Amino acid sequence: MADFVGAIDQGTTSTRFMIFDHGGNEVARHQLEHEQILPQAGWVEHNPTEIWERTRAVVETGLRVANLGAPDLAALGITNQRETTVVWDRRTGRPYYNAIVWQDTRTDRIASALERDGKGDVIRRKAGLPPATYFSGGKIQWILENVDGVREAAERGDAIFGNTDTWLLWNLTGGPDGGVHVTDPTNASRTMLMNLETLDWDDELLSFFGVPRRMLPEIKPSSNPGLYGMTRVNGPLGGEVALAGDLGDQQAATVGQVCFEPGEAKNTYGTGNFLLLNTGTELVRSRHGLLTTVCYQFGDEAPVYALEGSIAVTGSAVQWLRDQLGIISGASQSEALARQVEDNGGVYFVPAFSGLFAPYWRSDARGAIVGLSRFNTNAHLARATLESICYQTRDVVEAMEQDSGVVLDVLRVDGGVTANELCMELQADILGVPVSKPVVAETTALGAAYAAGLAVGFWKSTEDLRRNWQEDRRWEPQWTEEQRERGYAGWKKAVSRTLDWVDVQ
Repeated sequence: MADFVGAIDQGTTSTRFMIFDHGGNEVARHQLEHEQILPQAGWVEHNPTEIWERTRAVVETGLRVANLGAPDLAALGITNQRETTVVWDRRTGRPYYNAIVWQDTRTDRIASALERDGKGDVIRRKAGLPPATYFSGGKIQWILENVDGVREAAERGDAIFGNTDTWLLWNLTGGPDGGVHVTDPTNASRTMLMNLETLDWDDELLSFFGVPRRMLPEIKPSSNPGLYGMTRVNGPLGGEVALAGDLGDQQAATVGQVCFEPGEAKNTYGTGNFLLLNTGTELVRSRHGLLTTVCYQFGDEAPVYALEGSIAVTGSAVQWLRDQLGIISGASQSEALARQVEDNGGVYFVPAFSGLFAPYWRSDARGAIVGLSRFNTNAHLARATLESICYQTRDVVEAMEQDSGVVLDVLRVDGGVTANELCMELQADILGVPVSKPVVAETTALGAAYAAGLAVGFWKSTEDLRRNWQEDRRWEPQWTEEQRERGYAGWKKAVSRTLDWVDVQ
């Protein structure tokens, strides 16, 4: 058997290819960023063709640097930015429009109309989601209504939809020449179009958005012994490799963190923050602003569900300091700058650039920096930015405890922001529980590799995966309870200042 498993991690700001051995250790990686297209306020787009080109490049370079080829890979898994919507022509492979990114808020009127018309409760009951700009259904509707010719092409069966996992799977298996049009339940559960109980597209939900069923990919298990297909010989891997795993990025990180038991939770710090709590085979419906979602489905086993708290802007707030304000030249500088001060100096930054996601779900909110005085410096703003990541996580943890009754005794963390030691110290302080980081911090790619490897027998069971997990670093809370509650009260006051900023019809 081949000695390695590969994983493509197609994220919001970049695409990476990673190779892992049987111990779950990283063997090689290559990563490239892609352009963030911002046509107007609230709109966020990507070029799907650029994403495919970047995917080809990272796979080819990663294999070359590792001196490996297709025969060395037992399987390939894919994980992806969820909700980001691509509609393309199945005959030519040409996208009809740029990918509309999960952060995009142009569909706020669609979401508001669903709520106003009484359809919101149906969507919550069937899909586990509130009507929101975040999810794919409204984005598909927008393309159908606003891009010339797409509605007619969709009715003919020529225009097809996918999140970026489906777009890459289709291209890797041949594109216009026989490409496979598939997705998995974790991605499908982020569209507002899939019924959580049947794991199939729901005709009533489709009617709410005017989406023809023939646009949609076939839903297959996340770890699929029947395979999603084989890569083409003339593709970026240079040979045939079994495509056997597909997971949305946050569910992939949950698998990578081996959260296989009900009550186990992880938090991923990337462009946004995403905290998932495994609820087992039980569908737990949130009463406190969380999402009910599919965590994973392995082969013929029953699906495992999760409660999720999705936060739109965390790591991207640090990018904003770099790209828009220019007060740091790289993300790593945020820690050094924030360490120049002992506290936030009374400054709170609520980065509601795309409205507020969990647990508020307020598309009318916009970003605010409050509490400023002449005393404050760019260091206070840098620290407030890091604190905003941690306070938003506390909002979600509190909602999760109310919904599930589970009180966290430790928070498992992963993702790029975990390299920021100060941010993780602040997270432990603000939550009041230890924060634990694994040796392999890129658990999103690792989870995709695990799903693919399980499907082909590279790993025999989830117990094999548990044995691979090792703690790298733990942060213990240092703040007093009084500090913790005073800081959180200031945060809640700051959040209130962001609301009712945009008039949503």
